[in-house]
Amino acid sequence: MEKRRAGHEIKILSNLLKRQLRAGEISECDQEITGMQGRILGYLCHNGDREIFQRDIEAEFLIRRSTATGILQLMERDGLIVRQPVARDARLKQLKLTRKAIAIHHKIEERIDRMEDRLIQGILEEEMAVFYRVVDRMKENMEE
Repeated sequence: MEKRRAGHEIKILSNLLKRQLRAGEISECDQEITGMQGRILGYLCHNGDREIFQRDIEAEFLIRRSTATGILQLMERDGLIVRQPVARDARLKQLKLTRKAIAIHHKIEERIDRMEDRLIQGILEEEMAVFYRVVDRMKENMEE
């Protein structure tokens, strides 16, 4: 019997999760949202209490300026964000979500919650605590 490898199992699980998220995503949101756009929506939604600029997106997601520019331009074109000038410096453009984007984000979060419930179905709290300790240690190992 072939030895199981943690990295391989993690990759398979990741693929299954991505596949589940993509299934039905378009019909729920009335438009196609890329994974990165969804993560940016989440970041903007969860940090709505402070000013967010393009450079914050670049730093948070470790992406180049040109990549961020392209993604944000598409999001603006699709009515998901607006760029608003800041009073103290007109060169700065704060990123703000539209109502449409907030509604899409809530639908995506609901879908993620349902998927999470399905993922951990039948697993005891104690088992999940062990899982999180192991995952945290794996992440630490990879950062060293």
